[in-house]
Amino acid sequence: MISVHNKKSFLLYLGFCLLVVILLNIISRNWHFRLDFTENNIYSLSSSSKSVIDKIDDLLTMKVYFSENLPGEYGNNKRYLQDILEEYEALSSSNIRFEFYLPENDEKLEEEAMKYGIQPVQLQVIENDKVEIKKVYMGMVFIYGDQRESIPVIQTTTGLEYDITTKIKKLVDSQKKSIGIVSSADPTDRKNETISEILRQSYDVRPTNLDTSIPNDISVLLMNGVEDSLSVDEMQNLMGYLARGGNLFIAQCRIKSDLQTQSAEPVQSNIFSLLDVAGLHLKENLVLDSQCGQVTISQNRGFFRMNSAVNYHFFPLIHEFSDHVTVSGLEQLRLLFSSEIEYNPELPGDTLSTGIIPLFETSDKSTTMEQFFNLSPLENPAFSTLTEPGRIVGALSTMAWDSTGGLSQIILVSDSRFFEDNAGSIAPENTIFTMNAVDYLMGDSDLVALRSREITTRPLKDLEDGTKARWKWINILLPSILVIGLGAFRWKQNSNRTKMLEEIYE
Repeated sequence: MISVHNKKSFLLYLGFCLLVVILLNIISRNWHFRLDFTENNIYSLSSSSKSVIDKIDDLLTMKVYFSENLPGEYGNNKRYLQDILEEYEALSSSNIRFEFYLPENDEKLEEEAMKYGIQPVQLQVIENDKVEIKKVYMGMVFIYGDQRESIPVIQTTTGLEYDITTKIKKLVDSQKKSIGIVSSADPTDRKNETISEILRQSYDVRPTNLDTSIPNDISVLLMNGVEDSLSVDEMQNLMGYLARGGNLFIAQCRIKSDLQTQSAEPVQSNIFSLLDVAGLHLKENLVLDSQCGQVTISQNRGFFRMNSAVNYHFFPLIHEFSDHVTVSGLEQLRLLFSSEIEYNPELPGDTLSTGIIPLFETSDKSTTMEQFFNLSPLENPAFSTLTEPGRIVGALSTMAWDSTGGLSQIILVSDSRFFEDNAGSIAPENTIFTMNAVDYLMGDSDLVALRSREITTRPLKDLEDGTKARWKWINILLPSILVIGLGAFRWKQNSNRTKMLEEIYE
């Protein structure tokens, strides 16, 4: 039998535990924390998301239309989505609410989902030992006052926090800032549609003609591919824009190159004088790097002509970044025919440098080509001279103008096709950097760190031939040595056991 004293102690202990559980539940409703040991804390909301959430001053409703019993990874997507939305809600001081709906079971919900732009998608699933095509919903809508934003299909968790925070930021920001995009080679040429469409999600993107004065409400100007001098009016309008505090993101190489014809010639333009005013001098050369992209060439192999991919050192893969917010978290950039940037902190004229920051450079196995340009991808002598230090190919200059009191910034990437649809903008990393740079020049860095935290590019480091051979033999021999060692250890154990048994029974 349990004594009265022990019974009272047990009830007291039970009551104390119950009280602790109740207190923990009350505290957890208002105090949210999470232990996240992943490299980029991808299972926790970033500081960027938290800063956007803090701007919400009214009720934001998230309606999630997501089917049940989804196959494989899609079911995991739903669980991850619910988990991250709970964190948004917990950090919002009751300004965010969300609810999951099953549209396929309710005709009214189906109509409501389609009204918000969320269309069903078809998935191939296995049910009752049969392969069937199933209609499912995997989208969500954000409702903030009389505004609406939606994510029609959520197929992966990669970048999901960025997508959600971007939609919230778009709803919360009352007024869109304006960006101008100039293609000085041909103002009617639509080569920058990809980056324009992406930037339109957050900004008002307008084509800008330098023939007339640049509107005052354009905060950032994007410019690439100058192949000739600007007219007197164009140069005056551009200089006037900068002098009154405008910001410029320019992609410009010093050499015009054509891989198809394997020809290259220096660009003669007064745009380089403007860059010199900013302390950013583009040298008349092309940069080569051992860490590079590839091109496909056609070669004769006996009686056949075959295509093969070869390294092309005029297409540097950038892995060396400075400690600056615009390149935070980036693993790689891809450039096509870039020139070396020299920077001079002593600015001429009525400008005063308040800082020039190199943003990224090539590897320490680089070189440059000047005067005579051999662009051949095969048997090119320049490819055997990649032993020089890295060259700066991206930089930021901040200028104070004495004449107007304006403060302007210029970001230069020495690749004339960095924004183009069929060139630099094909690489997702390049697009991320462009958006980071625009946000920074806008003075709005809420999404910069978040944009880079789920980058999936993890390039392997380029190793020396000797290092590669050493690791190759380690991979070949080490498993065999471990197996032999384990076998010898077990054999020794069995031998000792056999001897012990013999001694016992003799």
